[in-house]
Amino acid sequence: MIPCRVTVDPAFAVGEVPRRLFGSFVEHMGRCVYGGIYDPAHQEADTDGYRADVLKLTRDLGVTLVRYPGGNFVSGYRWEDGVGPVDQRPERLNLAWHSTEPNAFGLHEFVSWARQADVEPMMAVNLGTRGIEDACNLLEYANHPRGTAWSDLRARNGSPEPFDIRLWCLGNEMDGPWQIGYKSADDYGRLAAQTGKAMRAIDPTIELVACGSSTPHMPTFGQWEATVLEHTYDVVDYISLHAYFKNDPADRGGWLASACAMDEFIDGVIATADHIGAKKRSRRRLKVSFDEWNVWYDGRTPGTTEEWVPGPRLIEEDYDVEDAVVVGSLLMSLLRHADRVGVAALAQLVNVIAPIRAEPDTPAWRQTTFFPFALTARWAQGTVLETRPQVATVPTRELGDVPAADVVVVHDAARDGLTVFALNRHQEQVVDLRMDLRAFGPLAVTHHLLLGGSGLDDSNTRATPERVAPRSALGTGEGSRRDGDDLCVPLPPVSWSVLRLERDA
Repeated sequence: MIPCRVTVDPAFAVGEVPRRLFGSFVEHMGRCVYGGIYDPAHQEADTDGYRADVLKLTRDLGVTLVRYPGGNFVSGYRWEDGVGPVDQRPERLNLAWHSTEPNAFGLHEFVSWARQADVEPMMAVNLGTRGIEDACNLLEYANHPRGTAWSDLRARNGSPEPFDIRLWCLGNEMDGPWQIGYKSADDYGRLAAQTGKAMRAIDPTIELVACGSSTPHMPTFGQWEATVLEHTYDVVDYISLHAYFKNDPADRGGWLASACAMDEFIDGVIATADHIGAKKRSRRRLKVSFDEWNVWYDGRTPGTTEEWVPGPRLIEEDYDVEDAVVVGSLLMSLLRHADRVGVAALAQLVNVIAPIRAEPDTPAWRQTTFFPFALTARWAQGTVLETRPQVATVPTRELGDVPAADVVVVHDAARDGLTVFALNRHQEQVVDLRMDLRAFGPLAVTHHLLLGGSGLDDSNTRATPERVAPRSALGTGEGSRRDGDDLCVPLPPVSWSVLRLERDA
């Protein structure tokens, strides 16, 4: 066994867990909207065409925020096409994903669906083919009370009360050559700053997100953020990050250490943002919006189609247990940066690299990656505490030596409890985790749930939708025990665990 020692004390706090950390993403891509959250022909559809089974799973997932409508799609999107009588809306080409867009689901439908799902809407504006005027028109339509052309049109379209959307993305991945209307950092920075200032003139209470690098591997990474923030630092509240991770058979250790790569990415962007803030002698401290992240085996499933059709099957990954372990570790990275990551969005919500899958003739089901997200959203409430595990390292090709284990602790002072998230990324050996909890007094483990350790290739599929679920380790050989002030937890190889501790009755 590999020993791992952690001391936890409430005096060493990182920050409060933002509820927006548990966001997701709905894009007009593949079957995320059509055949996902919206499918009027399905037996589970309500009178608005929203699938009730998908709505229930969205609530069960614990999603607090949903970013919409893209993604690459937004850079060619005309939002006006998606309002007004549905039978009068035009069908357009979706250039981002080589499909057609019927516009049966638009802004009103999204806001209505978001309210039923009990999630906050996060709206993106098109800064690819459009710009300042159209972004302002959309904001006026969405948030202005009454008495103007756009706000009165919203009322005539059935929504007399404003949508009151607080969080807005100034474009999407504008550094990427794949993006319709992509720009240089200087051009984008100027446009984002001008658009943001104009939008704030309409509604000064909104929060704005500037586009950061599409991935940390972009050749412009770092310089892009610095240039964009030179223009936008005093206008925006967040700088965005996007990252996707996949299993490289030549470096499985690096795959299991994906959270270390996420840590480096976040730290690098924060350092750049703080550098620009210091140059400007600003007292503002920007936060990070990690508004696209997930496991994605790029190239394993189709990403485009040859025919122009609505709702094609695109990147519908079948996730296994090992994928869920990595997703759990990425959530731990986000928690570890709770003081600076204010928004995050798992991409996407349904069908497209998603924790929820839906088919036209069966009930929706949970993928393996559903579980670490749902458990973290449920129990990561309170203050993240600093942890520095003392543990041996394992080698990786890309990241060098990384810790064999990772631990994140959230102190739930309101309920007098702790939540422990623990990862063993070693491929063969058990990690013997010992946590010194003397600062908290007597706490009893009420839940100990585990993913991994065995059955790493298992998946939940259409044929076997309930094959995988977290297993309880309480009362088993895998369970935890108290040893004086210490909590002792055996962590199986390649596993993710969550433990809930509460005051002993």
